[in-house]
Amino acid sequence: MPSPFPGMDPYLEGEMWQEFHQTLASTIRAQLMPYLKPKYVALLAKRFVVDQPALDILDVPGERSIYPYVHVVKPRISELAALYAVEGTTIPTEVIPTLTDEEVPVLSVEIRDVAERRLVTAIEILSPANKRGKGFEDYVERRQNIFKTPTHLLEIDFLRGGRRIPFARKLTPAPYYVFLSRAQNRPNTAVWAIPLQNKLPTVPVPLLSPDPDVPLDLQAAVNACFELVGYENLLDYTIPPPPPELSAEEILWVNAQLHQNPQPST
Repeated sequence: MPSPFPGMDPYLEGEMWQEFHQTLASTIRAQLMPYLKPKYVALLAKRFVVDQPALDILDVPGERSIYPYVHVVKPRISELAALYAVEGTTIPTEVIPTLTDEEVPVLSVEIRDVAERRLVTAIEILSPANKRGKGFEDYVERRQNIFKTPTHLLEIDFLRGGRRIPFARKLTPAPYYVFLSRAQNRPNTAVWAIPLQNKLPTVPVPLLSPDPDVPLDLQAAVNACFELVGYENLLDYTIPPPPPELSAEEILWVNAQLHQNPQPST
């Protein structure tokens, strides 16, 4: 059974995000490879981003707090007593995470020409670590370094939360975006602003001139992730989607989608 949503599934933006992120990168590569061979190849590139995930711990109904890479279970008072009970001492009122740096793996897709291994197009799938704190600053620096090269840059932002990529003017409001910076057209960037209710677009992936662009069907890529993993069996559709909170109109639409497309209980 596929996702109950026609486009991006907002329930993926929680504790399943890292797993989905890696699967999406792999399905994008698999979709592009038939268009690229034999002159080009799509490679998965992994790097580690320094992140402070505790900055984005968000309370949700019930006993659990979640943020996109790990879920944290709040200890109950009885558990605190067992952990900290020492004769003559007082049990702490709560236990909260300390702000510590983590190294988070991030996958991207690199289109390279086979003959010289040149990086032709970088496809970045933004993660929570790219959209907050030092990770955001590092990502902005990384993209500026790419802009100094003849490499095309395709950026996929399927996260409603966090800071957006900076532009010369304000973006059209939307929960999701795709950005394409062609090397020969900088500083201009093509923007796809994607409403929650819409299917994900098919976008061009530039290659070396005079070779034509190849298509990347993002909706087919997300659908392939669901078909492969079965995220609909792992996501809890009985609770509100992960933060940030949806608008009243979006909540009504989400509830209607879940009513029309009931999912198996988790």
